[in-house]
Amino acid sequence: MENITSAIRIIPLEHYLFLCLALFSIGVIGVLFRRNTIVILMCIEMMLNSVNLLLTAFSAYRSDSSGQVFVFFIMVVAAAEVAVGLSILVMMKRNVDSIDINLLNKLKD
Repeated sequence: MENITSAIRIIPLEHYLFLCLALFSIGVIGVLFRRNTIVILMCIEMMLNSVNLLLTAFSAYRSDSSGQVFVFFIMVVAAAEVAVGLSILVMMKRNVDSIDINLLNKLKD
């Protein structure tokens, strides 16, 4: 465990911040501007993973394991989100025969 923490500390904390900011921004742009449901789910996962990376980096730099515990909670939420999202996607494909997010209004009928 100490080897992993020391390996994370080799890279400066600012680099983690910029990488996580870039990944989170790409995820937000993907969620806002894409219509494909699978791409939207992947962008949400990208945002969650950028937060996980940032929490891990801060946890390693502060030598506090609470950030790593939050990472596990976020991973559980991400797994649940994927399960629900894919089930909605399957229902959408069966009913509308498309995965375009704009056609989601037809599921009300």
